[in-house]
Amino acid sequence: MVLSYKARRRWSLVILLIWLPLYIMVAVTIMNLIPRQHLLIEFVIYLVLGVAWAFPFKFVFKGVGKADPDADE
Repeated sequence: MVLSYKARRRWSLVILLIWLPLYIMVAVTIMNLIPRQHLLIEFVIYLVLGVAWAFPFKFVFKGVGKADPDADE
């Protein structure tokens, strides 16, 4: 799927402002449902959950912080 630069910027905002807070709530809820683990194991689970959300959206965030390549100079 090829998105324009402006579309990627818009989708990145949607992902960061809507999807990420929802993902955090779901992750914390799931962690509260399972029995309490050892502190190190719990830290590793939160670490994995904290990084795993970004992998499906890697193509959206790629190059968003750079200047618009389609803009006229």
